[in-house]
Amino acid sequence: MVPNASAGQLLISAPDLTDPNFERTVVLLLDHDGSGSLGVVVNRPTELAVADVLAPWSGYSSAPDVVFSGGPVGVDGALALAAFDSVPAALGARPRGWRPVIGGIGLIDLDSDPESLREDLRALRIFAGYSGWGAGQLDSELSQGAWVIAESMPGDAFSLRPERLWGDVLRRQPGDVRLLATCPADPSLN
Repeated sequence: MVPNASAGQLLISAPDLTDPNFERTVVLLLDHDGSGSLGVVVNRPTELAVADVLAPWSGYSSAPDVVFSGGPVGVDGALALAAFDSVPAALGARPRGWRPVIGGIGLIDLDSDPESLREDLRALRIFAGYSGWGAGQLDSELSQGAWVIAESMPGDAFSLRPERLWGDVLRRQPGDVRLLATCPADPSLN
């Protein structure tokens, strides 16, 4: 049986997924339907400062104030994930280009004025590229055990310690899945 995935959930790569694009990654699913799936890797910071590529947003992005590698697709483009203290749509003051994903977390248009978001903005992360799957591709990978599906917590996408997120998310899962967090990066060392 293929586990069901939906927007707002996390995909945690299985320890034996050795594709360098996804090895030990945590992906926040932004879309998942019959036409395909789209997400961003939330635990791969780069060394590129936000100020160097999107200066107007650098004072608003969460620590670490760097661009994250969102995945291997569209690496010349950028996506912004924002978290608001209050869900903007519920306030009737929906920011330009806001598209909710889960709760107060969603995509924000980088052409909007960052100053207009200051009051309710809790966190912001900029991603170069994204992770994408064609129709049925992610479901196939899920049935092969390449990914573990987990519910996202509000701070996952904006973790202050993204290098630890893979293990942290696995450790909070029920049952034997939590044991995957103890797998060494090189299984031959086990």
